[in-house]
Amino acid sequence: MDACMFSILFFSMFFLTIKAFESNCPMVKCSHDGPAIRFPFRVPGRQPPNCGRPGFDLVCKENTTMIDFPTYGPLVVKSISYDIRKLALLDPKNCVHEVFLNLNPSGTPFQYYYLLKNFTYLNCSTRLSPSLNQVSCLSDSRNHVYTVESSFPIPFSCKQLKAISIPFSYSPYLAGNSFGLGFTWRLPGCERL
Repeated sequence: MDACMFSILFFSMFFLTIKAFESNCPMVKCSHDGPAIRFPFRVPGRQPPNCGRPGFDLVCKENTTMIDFPTYGPLVVKSISYDIRKLALLDPKNCVHEVFLNLNPSGTPFQYYYLLKNFTYLNCSTRLSPSLNQVSCLSDSRNHVYTVESSFPIPFSCKQLKAISIPFSYSPYLAGNSFGLGFTWRLPGCERL
């Protein structure tokens, strides 16, 4: 068998294998306009148990696609871009910095899609300089929460909550419930998938 014939046979078998997998593991959606859910993601109970990969379970809740992170809880799946391996999420509580502060993606197949920088969350008993923006969704009249660069000297009226690598510090101009909540994924043993 010559190389050309072998290549045609190989790609034909590969294509048929993919088609057989897709027929046994159909694409599903939680709603008409929701993201298409296919390999490596899966919705247990709506697809056969062998579909998808462990750690990629999604849930359909009230026609909304959700993913549950053990260290934070459920987040809304806004979109899935399979070609660039990007999962865009929304925080249903509308406090993306609460997600940054509490979500730890280690131990999952996910990592932040955007470049990370080290920041420190401070909880202060008094307001700091107006040049620093208070994280409004984490603050109240007695607790003033800020994200500052890790090299920032901690004022006497503040205590450090957590030093963490996140995509951006708080800014009222970037305070949406999804900005920065982009994740990419890796499949162990399948670096190209």
